[in-house]
Amino acid sequence: MHSSASHVHRRGIVAAVAAATLCLALPARAEEAPRVRFKTTAGEFVVEVYPDKAPRTVENFLQYVRDKHYDGTIFHRVIDNFMVQGGGFDTRFAQKKTREPVVHEGREALAKGGPRNVVGTLAMARTNDPHSASAQFFINVKDNAFLDPILIPPGDPVPKFEYQGRVYENTPRANLMSAPQLFGYTVFGKVVSGMDVITKIKSTPTDAGGPFPSDVPKTPIVINSATLVK
Repeated sequence: MHSSASHVHRRGIVAAVAAATLCLALPARAEEAPRVRFKTTAGEFVVEVYPDKAPRTVENFLQYVRDKHYDGTIFHRVIDNFMVQGGGFDTRFAQKKTREPVVHEGREALAKGGPRNVVGTLAMARTNDPHSASAQFFINVKDNAFLDPILIPPGDPVPKFEYQGRVYENTPRANLMSAPQLFGYTVFGKVVSGMDVITKIKSTPTDAGGPFPSDVPKTPIVINSATLVK
């Protein structure tokens, strides 16, 4: 568990190198994917999640749904043209207690053909520690390729490749696999209905609120309930 608020970095992770951008397949068939309905003060939306791509992440998320953790929480970080984030704070900005964090599964999910950080996808928020995700999630409202995990090219040592203007050459694989800046964010689902509600949320006026200096909706957007519907 971590005490500070989970967050999503705007910069610091960019699109993978060409050799590592091969997995663009869509997730599992919709009929195999569990779905969760969120009822909020801005309207309803439904997400589906992909246990075949990120099993521990999905089970962690669904357990929070079953435990009613998200009921009464707010979207506390809303940035138009980036993402909307919630699931961690109640209406008084008290951070809700969470279980132990889950191991980062972003690379594994992407390698299995899981979705990237594109409009409408659902991902786990975290601190600078890649393995710190607990309950908070975010929904991308634009294509955020710089949030994608970096798929490390095969080989040990890893052959020469370039990332963020830096050239890596004959680098031990273990060094690259553990480098925090290469983890990105685990995408584990997507919005399948109610994207108009997400659009409404992302467009809401924001200001400072609670412990946050900016990006907090002036009119609180509350998750009244999150329910497993499939």
